[in-house]
Amino acid sequence: MLLSPEPLVMVVLGKLAAHWLLTGLPLTLLAAPLGVAFDLEPAAIATLAASLLLGTPALSLIGAVGAALTLGLRGGGVLVSLLVLPLTVPVLIFGAGSVEALAGGLSPQPHLLLLGGLTLAATALAPWAIGAALRISME
Repeated sequence: MLLSPEPLVMVVLGKLAAHWLLTGLPLTLLAAPLGVAFDLEPAAIATLAASLLLGTPALSLIGAVGAALTLGLRGGGVLVSLLVLPLTVPVLIFGAGSVEALAGGLSPQPHLLLLGGLTLAATALAPWAIGAALRISME
C-alpha cells in the first residue's frame, strides 16, 4: 500500500513547479540564443542548456526552503541570503564547471551527474523541510 503524501507537501510541490516553470524554464530556453550571442560552440550550448535544466530546479528548491524558514521575520531578506548562499554554491560551481570542462576538452558528464544528484536530493528533501518550516511559522 502506498502512503499518500501530506496535503501541504503536495501544495508546496505544485507551487515550486509553477515557480520553476516561470523562472527556470525560460532561463534554460534562453541559453541557446545567449550562447550564440557569446559565440559558444554548439556542444557548449547544449551542455549549458543541460546544466541549466538540471541545476535550476535545485536552486528553486533551496531558495524555497530559505524563504519558508524566514517567513514572518523582520529583516528576513538578509537572513535568507545567509542561509541560502552556502547551499547554492555547489550547484553554481558544478553548472559552470560542466561548460568549462567541455571547453577544456574534458567530459562534462561528472558535473552533470552531480547536478542531477543535487536536484534529486533537493526534490526529495525540500518539500518536507518547507512544510515543517511553514507549520512552525504558523504556530
